Amino acid sequence: MLASLIISQIVSWVVIVGLAVALLALARQVGVLHIRVAPAGALATSGGPEVGSSTGAIATRTLDGRPVTIGGHAHGVKLRLLFFVSAQCPLCKAVIPMALSFAKAERVALTFVGDDDPAAQRAMIAQHGLEGHSFVNGPEVGQAYGVAKLPFAVLLNEEGAILSKGLVNSREHLESLIVAHEMGIRTVQDYIGGLKAQAA
Repeated sequence: MLASLIISQIVSWVVIVGLAVALLALARQVGVLHIRVAPAGALATSGGPEVGSSTGAIATRTLDGRPVTIGGHAHGVKLRLLFFVSAQCPLCKAVIPMALSFAKAERVALTFVGDDDPAAQRAMIAQHGLEGHSFVNGPEVGQAYGVAKLPFAVLLNEEGAILSKGLVNSREHLESLIVAHEMGIRTVQDYIGGLKAQAA
């Protein structure tokens, strides 16, 4: 009886050690895949200011008439996200809840920017509950950042420099803006190009 108990304990420990080794091997493989697989990043477009540059402060007003400054120095605000949307863009409406959730989770100051009929924009604000967020409606901001397609996002630092930017149509694209900044990558295209250069 005692011998069988000892044998079962030995077998149990062998199984536990084997599982621990397998778990470590699996964790290593996940790390390798994370390095090899390109992120589903926001797609940067040509035109507009480059990542790392700044457009300077743009004095404008929100839809409700409050003065607001886009870009430039923002004391105490580490990260700002400019999210360019339109009431005429169905994809924009689908991404708005993701942008709200993303900004809350990442503690990013979120500003919506558009250039559309004010009445249509106000209806969209009411539909999505955006009353607590700044919503700028006019061409000057989009022109300054070279926005040609929507939905588009620009991540700014406290000094107003562009950390990352691109077309976004999913939560993963929004998150890739933070990841690109943290990894020091300008765009997902640069990341893929670097992988190809390493493989060559």
